[in-house]
Amino acid sequence: MQVPLFTPERMIRSLRRDLLEAIEGVLDRGQFILGSEVRFLEQELALRIGVPAAIGVASGTDALLIALLALGIQPGDEVVTTPFTFAATATTVVRAGARPVFADIAPDTFNLDPARMTEALSPRTRAVIPVHLYGHPCDMEPILACSARNGGYGPGVTGEPVEQSLFIIEDAAQALGAQYQGKPAGAIGDAGCFSFFPTKPLGAFGDGGLVVTRHPSLEPRFRSLRAHGQSGRKYYHDEPGLNSRLDEMQAALLRVRLRRIDEWEAERREAAALYGEVIGDLSGRAGVEIVLPMERPGCRHVYHQYTVRVPARDAVQEALSQRGIGTAVYYPWPLHLQECFRNLGYRPGNFPEAERACREVLSLPMFPGITAGELTCVSEALVEAAAVGKKKGK
Repeated sequence: MQVPLFTPERMIRSLRRDLLEAIEGVLDRGQFILGSEVRFLEQELALRIGVPAAIGVASGTDALLIALLALGIQPGDEVVTTPFTFAATATTVVRAGARPVFADIAPDTFNLDPARMTEALSPRTRAVIPVHLYGHPCDMEPILACSARNGGYGPGVTGEPVEQSLFIIEDAAQALGAQYQGKPAGAIGDAGCFSFFPTKPLGAFGDGGLVVTRHPSLEPRFRSLRAHGQSGRKYYHDEPGLNSRLDEMQAALLRVRLRRIDEWEAERREAAALYGEVIGDLSGRAGVEIVLPMERPGCRHVYHQYTVRVPARDAVQEALSQRGIGTAVYYPWPLHLQECFRNLGYRPGNFPEAERACREVLSLPMFPGITAGELTCVSEALVEAAAVGKKKGK
C-alpha cells in the first residue's frame, strides 16, 4: 500500500463546492487586495486564538519579520531561539539587522529548552523566539518568567510594550490550535506568528501568514509594516515597510477551510493515538527502539507532524520509500551549522540535543482523512525497517 506523507485531496474533496463559491464571490466583488475576506478572516482568527488583534500577511516568514520590526528589534540586538527549526525563524532576525543566538532543545519535545535559553541571554538580548515545533507547545511558563525578570511582562501581567523589554515572539507556524495550560499557542507572548503554507494545520492554496498580538497598541504598527509603512493616508509613508498583504482570494479559501479545522485537528489527534498504539505494540514485540512523540501534561499537541526518533534513520527512510510510503526529515541539519550562519562562529557539538535530533527524527504520513489501514501499514513497515536496521548494526 502506498501512503503519501501529506495529501490535500481528501480535505478538498468535501469542500470543493464551497471553495468554488468562495472564489466566485471574490471575482464578483472585484476587490482583490485587503477586502472583506481578509478582514473577516482576521476577526475570526483573533477570536479563535484569543487576541485583540490579528493581521493577515503574505507568509509566516513575513509574520516573524514584521513582529521583530514592530517590537523595535534592530542592529546590535540579540534574539535567542532554537537551532532545530525551519531557517526562517533565524533568517528573519538577520533581516531585521539583529544577531540570532541559539540555545539547545529539550529532547522530549524538540522545543527550546528554557534552561539553555536562560544561559544564552546577554545584556544585548531583546527578544526570544520559542518555536512550537511539530504542533507541540513550548514550555512557556519559565520563558515568560524569564521575560518578566528582564523587563518583560511575564504570566498574567498586562500593559503595553516598554523600551528594553525582553520580548517573546512565538513561532506558531505549525501550531494553530495547540494549547499551553489552556492558553492558545500564539496568544501567550507579545506576538504570535502563524503560517498558512498548504501543509499547515490551516493551509491556504499558496503562501499566507498571520501575526497576532495581545497588545492593542501594536496593531497599527503591524498593519503599517505590511503595507509599505503606510499608517493612514495612501502614499504617505512613516517608515520603510514591506509589501506583505494576505491575498483576498487566499483569505476567502482559508475561511472555508477554517470551518473544518476542529474536525481536522481531532482526526490528526486520533491518528496520532492509533500510531502510538500500533507502533508501541509492534516495536515492543520486535525489540526495536522507536521513540514516539509525547504530549506533556497541560499541553495540547495538534500533530502538524507525527515525528519519531529511530536508529539508522536514513536506512529506515529509504526502506519506507521503496515501499511507497512518504516520509520527511524536519530538519536534517541544524541552523547553527548552516552556511548562512557561519559568521556566528558556532561549531559541531555546541548544541548536542539539536544535532542528535537532526540524525534521528523521521516524520510519518499525517493528514486529515488518513485511514486506520494506512496508519497500520506505515507502522508495520516502520518497525520492520527498524528491525532490519538493528540486525545490520550488530
